Amino acid sequence: MPIYVAIAIGGAFGAVIRYWLSTSMEHLNGSTFPLGTFSVNVFGSFLMGALFILFMEKAELIAAYRPLLAIGFLGAMTTFSTFSLDALLLFQQGHYNTALFYVLSSVIICIFAVYFGMLLARAVL
Repeated sequence: MPIYVAIAIGGAFGAVIRYWLSTSMEHLNGSTFPLGTFSVNVFGSFLMGALFILFMEKAELIAAYRPLLAIGFLGAMTTFSTFSLDALLLFQQGHYNTALFYVLSSVIICIFAVYFGMLLARAVL
């Protein structure tokens, strides 16, 4: 499969999953905290960690799927631009504590999510 087709297919599925997960989480949200974007980015970070281990340690099995999964699917599912907009809007609306918590927790928790995804993938291999 050509690389651009693989990326497009992965991106289509990633965008749909992002929309579904984000809107599902926002239905549970009762605050100004952007729970949908936060959840999508944490879940995507976890998957990226797991996929990284699969790509590195099982390269012969999964290398062909890297463009589809990492670039297409996770690239479309997670989004730094939405995170940035959410944080800026919180600041502009005067929700300074929520904005600061959102920025710090997103970065820190997403890094840990990548790490835990890597741990899980190593345990399963």
